[in-house]
Amino acid sequence: MERAVTGGARIGDRPRPKKNYLNETKGFWSWASTVDHKRIGIMYLVATLTAFLLGGIFALLVRLTLLTPQHTLFGLQVTAETYNRFFTLHGAIMVFLFIIPSIPGSLTNFVLPLMIGAKDVAFPRLNLASFYLWIVGAVMAVASMVIGAVDTGWTFYTPYSTTTSGTVTLMTAAVFVLGFSSIFTGLNFIATVHKLRAPGMGWFDMPLFVWGMYSTAVIQVLATPVLGITLVLLMLERVFQIGIFDSRIGGDPVLFQHFFWFYSHPAVYIMILPGLAIISELIPTFSRKTMFGYRAIAYSSVSLALLSFIVWGHHMFVAGQSQLATVIFSALTFLVAIPSGVKVFNWLSTMYMGNISLETPMLYAISFLMLFAIGGLTGIFLGTLSTDVHLTDTYFVVAHFHYVMMGSTVTAFIGGLHYWWPKMTGRMPSEKWGRVAAILWFIGFNATFLPQFILGSRGMPRRYYNYLDQFQPLHAFSTVGSWIIGLSLFISLGYLLASLRKPADAPDNPWGGTTMEWQTSSPPITHNFEDTPVLEHEPYDYRPKAVTH
Repeated sequence: MERAVTGGARIGDRPRPKKNYLNETKGFWSWASTVDHKRIGIMYLVATLTAFLLGGIFALLVRLTLLTPQHTLFGLQVTAETYNRFFTLHGAIMVFLFIIPSIPGSLTNFVLPLMIGAKDVAFPRLNLASFYLWIVGAVMAVASMVIGAVDTGWTFYTPYSTTTSGTVTLMTAAVFVLGFSSIFTGLNFIATVHKLRAPGMGWFDMPLFVWGMYSTAVIQVLATPVLGITLVLLMLERVFQIGIFDSRIGGDPVLFQHFFWFYSHPAVYIMILPGLAIISELIPTFSRKTMFGYRAIAYSSVSLALLSFIVWGHHMFVAGQSQLATVIFSALTFLVAIPSGVKVFNWLSTMYMGNISLETPMLYAISFLMLFAIGGLTGIFLGTLSTDVHLTDTYFVVAHFHYVMMGSTVTAFIGGLHYWWPKMTGRMPSEKWGRVAAILWFIGFNATFLPQFILGSRGMPRRYYNYLDQFQPLHAFSTVGSWIIGLSLFISLGYLLASLRKPADAPDNPWGGTTMEWQTSSPPITHNFEDTPVLEHEPYDYRPKAVTH
């Protein structure tokens, strides 16, 4: 097996350092100008969770509007335009301000250099610049809401986005800036993994979390420029009336769909691969076993990254593609199931006969397995031509998307946040309340989105605020489920913040983790390690077991 050697005494035997990355320097400017990856990760965490709160508020407004077919909200009549703004802002904020940047910006920024034995990322100033670009993009997005809310949906489909009176230009400019933030982050992680691994750490000595985030970074760098170009073209068309996507002035609206989904389907994997990477750390740690099929999971992460670029056409089965193109894209869509299935079966094999510990992070990991399975299996219906025609633009698509994006990515994010919270803060959150919140999350999520599969299969279209009375019971059930989700999240926020008020009580390795970040103090010192870790190898174990002597 691998052993990381730092050349000093065993870290667990050392007294807790008085100085760490949180208290070595103080004051607003020390944080605003920091180039410490850990502090930048904390700032990303606070910022993206704030965006999560804002996007969640719009989600609750959408569900409250759909509680009855009378489309009222707190006794006030809701217009179709207002409802369009609710779901547009919910989608745009959740996708561009939270899900895409949350895990790479916060958790990965914090733990990836620690996992590979580095003192920081390769380009610390670029790391800080990416955070400030995110802030600029977020401010522009919020300004577009205040000046005149966008009502196009988060996809900005033409020709509506070129003709509506909303502030689409400002919102798309905001997403353009956010794209640069994503590219900077991806470049930094690629360079860090290539150049800053601890002496003795080869590619197949890296934790699986690093493999997943490396694959994500490749997609960020290669796919995001396509979205940037598309949004620039959209802005040019709106401002100068150049015929690019608007058919009235010689454009082609289907061209926008090709451009948009060529980025946005890889973006699905920018969102889900970090979640898969987190689960690859949680399951072996809380199963007390070495990961089964390490190399298979590593290769599956890279495979998903590569396949993500060639399946965008399954979003356009009813957009007038040729029959040959739809058949090819359908077959490629099924191909994606192979690396996804490899991960799931290897995770289950790791759990088999393991000494499973049902602590809060593991509860979220188990929830992830079930929700990801539902999301993946329902994708088969949308990848099959005959059923997709019936289900396109219905609530079945809404449910599938949320099971993959929120049920999988956000569940993994919350599990990872609990897993690394002791390392980030030096404090242990309440295990009792953590389990309560995890159970409520699972119940609330399924109560919200399982009924939507039924609604969609019965013909309820998405993005409609008016519906037949026969759909009302399922809509009401879904709305109540959203309240349970909200309760779970506020409970989590409460006990995590409460843990910050008590003295530092987290041991260096509370979960018995075997990767290198658990061999630093909790919280880590500014430069991560007292001495540079060096890996020594023993054959046939690809899990870094970072101990010191």
